[in-house]
Amino acid sequence: MGVFKKKPDPISDRSRALNAEIAALEAQIRDLNARSQKTETKSQGRAALPGARGGAPPEAASSEPVFEELNQTPKGENSEEHDPAAHFNDLGVRKYDLLAAWRRLQNHFRGPPTNNPKLVNYLAAGSIQGLRPLRYEKRVARNRFLALFVLFTLILAGLIKFFASRR
Repeated sequence: MGVFKKKPDPISDRSRALNAEIAALEAQIRDLNARSQKTETKSQGRAALPGARGGAPPEAASSEPVFEELNQTPKGENSEEHDPAAHFNDLGVRKYDLLAAWRRLQNHFRGPPTNNPKLVNYLAAGSIQGLRPLRYEKRVARNRFLALFVLFTLILAGLIKFFASRR
């Protein structure tokens, strides 16, 4: 009875495979950490012996993190747009910015951005094997709606005709 069986979901299968890979990598990291701790204790023991050759002890190496300067301004931002003095007139009253108001209105109707735009592109294009493209799903839903609308309209017209003829 294959009627009640669910088709395998390629996304959940891929998710399980990736989780298994992650678990294997984490186990490998734990093994390597255990090995490095064993070698550190052996090298520290040798360095403690008189006349033992060895490099600098691990404490001599700087354990403090090294920080890099990052550019915190997002792409496409100009310093002119964020200059607070440019948004006020000579009397100190804030200017009305029509372009910014238009952008706020557009953003209000667009909604929030997606968390994973790459996945949205894959779903829309049908690039994931086993899943239908979003265009196809939209077309099926639209056709289903139109068919039900026509059906209900015919039923309503039949009911109106039936009750009108009974008078």
